[in-house]
Amino acid sequence: MKAPPFGYVKARELGQVFDLLDQHGDDAKILAGGQSLIPSLNLRLSRPAVLIDINAIADLQGIRETADSVIVGALTRHVVLETSPVIARHVPLVAQAMPQIAHPAIRNRGTIGGSLAFADPAAELPACALALEATFILRNRSDERRVPASGFFHGLFETDLRPGEVLAAIEFPKAMAGHRFAFAELARRHGDYAMIGMAAAAPQPGTLRLAYFGVADRPVLASAAAACLLRDGPQGLEAACAALAGDLSPSGDLNAGPQTKLHLAAVLLRRAIPSLFAPA
Repeated sequence: MKAPPFGYVKARELGQVFDLLDQHGDDAKILAGGQSLIPSLNLRLSRPAVLIDINAIADLQGIRETADSVIVGALTRHVVLETSPVIARHVPLVAQAMPQIAHPAIRNRGTIGGSLAFADPAAELPACALALEATFILRNRSDERRVPASGFFHGLFETDLRPGEVLAAIEFPKAMAGHRFAFAELARRHGDYAMIGMAAAAPQPGTLRLAYFGVADRPVLASAAAACLLRDGPQGLEAACAALAGDLSPSGDLNAGPQTKLHLAAVLLRRAIPSLFAPA
């Protein structure tokens, strides 16, 4: 199918973006990498009056370090994250996830901000952000908001972004020596959306966050399962797998029914144990 008619503006700076959002309101859509938006246009699932292309805005691009965090501009492309030594060293969970996202052609164009703002419940990066307790930096014309990942995802393709706001950057805490991470997903073919996946982070002693995706309308933390592993270590694996039934309430979809998804959630948890409890 072909997209419905729409206007197009290539914005050169954020002020112009805010002007256009004020002018067009809900009839405007932000165009970043376009790897989710363009298919939705072609399927007539989205009918904006105007696309606001933000690819020329330098303020939204790049990776920079602070003493204890890594700040990634929303326009940073997947391929940059995949090949960045800063991400590999300081945000290894994201580095592990990147090769699982679609295919190289899509990673060459897709952006971290586009993926997170689109909030597909089967996408990898929202779960990584939740597991890492990332902070989303949202900007409007006059102000900036910092929203934790736990409060950003509201439901199916719904986020905390307000009218007139753009996602400007994502701040990840730096991994330190001794921190443990694991990422795993199951898909029918490599590059397909995951049937189910898990991003796990043990960022400091006594903490563990297991973020599942593909099981609900947003990424979900398996807190009870994590508590079993924190209490008993690898010996608590069976109890943790059993606890997943209370943490997750997956609905069936074209890939699998609810019980199959719960079984696969346990499969992924078992696969993650060696990485999460590897010797220092």
